[in-house]
Amino acid sequence: MLQLLLVAVLSLHSLLPSLLCDNLNCYYSPIREKRTFKPTVTECPPNELCFKAVGRYGNHSTLSARGCMVEKYCRKKHSKRFKGTVYTMSYSCCDWPYCNSCLGIAANLLHVAVAPVAAAVMVALDLRRLMV
Repeated sequence: MLQLLLVAVLSLHSLLPSLLCDNLNCYYSPIREKRTFKPTVTECPPNELCFKAVGRYGNHSTLSARGCMVEKYCRKKHSKRFKGTVYTMSYSCCDWPYCNSCLGIAANLLHVAVAPVAAAVMVALDLRRLMV
């Protein structure tokens, strides 16, 4: 029982660093055109979250960036001039380590927490069915 409690505490520590006063580790890549770029790991200052940004020109998603930012700037849009063209940059944030690893849609904390529980319930139901 004590081991399960320790595992639960360590899991919470990795999922909720902002509540436990740890600085968040995120991936960083500068604003760039959609080409391959190996991001680096960065440690965010206190009270900052990981972000992913997408720059659009008309209907085309052409720029991307990752890093750390203050929460009040999350879910915002603003204009950014890059190589002589003005793009609309959109930002989304997340609050667990390396959550900005890919530029696709990020799972929110609820999805991350619910998936293991759902898997455990399915395994328990399968075991119960085998025992009957």
